[in-house]
Amino acid sequence: MCIHKSLLAIAGVAVLGVLMTASAQAWNSDTNYVTFSAPVALPGVTLAAGTYVFRSPTELDKNVVQVMNRTQTVSYFMGFTTPVDRPLGQPDRMVTLGEAAPGQATPIKAWFPLGQRDGHAFKYDR
Repeated sequence: MCIHKSLLAIAGVAVLGVLMTASAQAWNSDTNYVTFSAPVALPGVTLAAGTYVFRSPTELDKNVVQVMNRTQTVSYFMGFTTPVDRPLGQPDRMVTLGEAAPGQATPIKAWFPLGQRDGHAFKYDR
């Protein structure tokens, strides 16, 4: 009877550990919802005002970024980025924007996943 209780306790601790790990991975995920009030540009695409999902779709290369619609059913951009440090004093900023010519959408220079020090600078052709 004592062995049965010990095994039950060990199984309970193991299940709790798995649940805590899953929660931590969801919290530290490289996925963010970003809302824009005006059109913005990424390399090769212009995004209308709205909410988009920015994410790192693979653990194999953290420099790959994908941008999708809010429901994650349409991918608008997937490409390689360059690592960049988050600007000092801006812990909550998720994107930095560049300058655009009149009539052009403002380019997104970089995406900074919430809670992370490093971000992803987008590569534009000159």
